[in-house]
Amino acid sequence: MNKWYMVRRWITSQFQRLSGKHVITAVLSYAVISWVLLRLAGEHALTSPFVDYIYYLLVTASTVGYGDMSPTTSAGKWIVALFVIPCGLSIFAIGVGRLAGVTIEYWRKGLLGRRSIDVSGHILILGWNESRTLHLIDMLLHEEKDKRPIVLCVRADIENPLPKEIDFVRTTSFTDETAMSRAGVSDADCIIIDNPEDDITFAAALFCASKNPDVHILAYFQEEVLSDLLKTHCPNAECIPSVSVEMMAKSAVDPGSSELHHELLNTRKGMTQYAVAYPGDAQYTTVEVLFMRMKKEHDATLIGFRRDSHVRLNPPLDLEIKPNDLLFYIADERVLDFKWD
Repeated sequence: MNKWYMVRRWITSQFQRLSGKHVITAVLSYAVISWVLLRLAGEHALTSPFVDYIYYLLVTASTVGYGDMSPTTSAGKWIVALFVIPCGLSIFAIGVGRLAGVTIEYWRKGLLGRRSIDVSGHILILGWNESRTLHLIDMLLHEEKDKRPIVLCVRADIENPLPKEIDFVRTTSFTDETAMSRAGVSDADCIIIDNPEDDITFAAALFCASKNPDVHILAYFQEEVLSDLLKTHCPNAECIPSVSVEMMAKSAVDPGSSELHHELLNTRKGMTQYAVAYPGDAQYTTVEVLFMRMKKEHDATLIGFRRDSHVRLNPPLDLEIKPNDLLFYIADERVLDFKWD
């Protein structure tokens, strides 16, 4: 093997072992030594003014070599050939390599869920159910485009399934202080907890409520017992029970019910159920007035409302609607320009 090649490999290996501080020291030392040597060689045009010197050093070390500046003395040419160019190339290569390494490592941390998420007012999803979770994210991305960012936090050994669309955090437990802090649990606007194990969902919901008392928590349970228990500890939590058995029974008695419910929950096409808050400064009105106005102006159908945690579906037309009631309606798309006056 060529001795000069072996020397270059040894020098490169030594540079690669340098810490960031050592690399900076090497760059500064290289710049100072080059300036002193060129100055002693009488290359005043290369060393003064200082900005010209830095420019020359950069285009030389980066192999760009514009040619508008070059040594004129014999000593200067030897210095550039034996020191400025070889050392500059080595330092430049190491610097670019380190920068690329840092960039790749930062990207890999995000892909593997090891990076802290700098976000607030986001939707935090806790749990991984493969295609079910992907479908949930797909619907949220459709509804929340350019609104609330989405962060997925999982215990499973996976990488970010949608790296260009969502942020991602991995943890060993949904009650781990450090990991949940990286996911921004205390700054989340909504937390969705969906796990195959109800006990993990229950513990995660209690932890999130303790860290963010005002957050909107949605917890999916297979068993209704834990759902009721969570409501006693976290009144603000919205528990989503499994309705698969009820749906089968309903479809057996009223064929097509499952298709109807699927259509109402589909955010991509067809008539979909939405909700809107009746403004706090709006006047008292009736179901009949709002029903007719929403139908005529927006082709939307009012189907019910919620007041004080109680939901009324298909309410009588003469029933009063009060400010801050949550109205439920069906429409092709979410209506963004309701006029309440």
